[in-house]
Amino acid sequence: MQTPLVSVIIPTFNRAEVVSRAVNSVLNQTFKDFECIVVDDGSTDETDSVLLGFADKIKVVKTENRGVSAARNSGAKLAAGKYIAFLDSDDEWKPQKLQKQFDFMQKSGLRISQTDETWVRNGKFVNKSAKYVRPSGDIFYNCLEVCAVTPSSVMMERELFFEYGGFDETIPVCEDYDLWLRMSLKEKFGLIDESLIIKYGGNADQLSNSACLDKYRIISLFNMLHSDAVLSGEQKKALEEVLAKKVKIYSSGAEKRGKLEEAQWAEGLLN
Repeated sequence: MQTPLVSVIIPTFNRAEVVSRAVNSVLNQTFKDFECIVVDDGSTDETDSVLLGFADKIKVVKTENRGVSAARNSGAKLAAGKYIAFLDSDDEWKPQKLQKQFDFMQKSGLRISQTDETWVRNGKFVNKSAKYVRPSGDIFYNCLEVCAVTPSSVMMERELFFEYGGFDETIPVCEDYDLWLRMSLKEKFGLIDESLIIKYGGNADQLSNSACLDKYRIISLFNMLHSDAVLSGEQKKALEEVLAKKVKIYSSGAEKRGKLEEAQWAEGLLN
């Protein structure tokens, strides 16, 4: 078989009710030079049966439950394409997503890009706030405050993914925030300013619903500050300011909830 240009990686865990929507959105792409790898992260529901219906069209890898970072990393290791594209199993792509993004990558010469997206919450379309408008180019400063890149919209060179070590499997949430932050120090991010994915929210099992998002953003910022990453004076100052702000907010909230050890842990990161 000919080596595909793009490897699509779908991590999933107990999403039997929606994973077929994601898979079908890949199979219905106008761009056809791809392989689709679904990494089943130890599902205990009917995911096996659902994916069996696509047996002749996709590759399915069953692993023990180790989290979304490990699932994405496992898929990337199996990928044969020059480019990899991620799709969360509760999201879907519009039919021209891969074609438009592949053409953009070829024309721009950039190693990573994202697209805009449409948000649906509890079955209703919602407008994004200004802080979630997707940036392009040098996005380091955008990546400090929030997760500036949606995993389901990303296409990147497979080699680039491994140059940065992939997703940190020790981080249960904000693993995408962490990777884009590390990448944005050196890489320019392309943007197709068109909604080519539909991102669904409001599900109880979504990791983004976690109350501890800022804790892991704080950890990522702290790790970068104390790593061997080469930061300019301006970048270091901005990173320290955002870290201090997030620590203040997090420790104050922990104190109000009576979690004094959490508050002390956070404040200790600034000493």
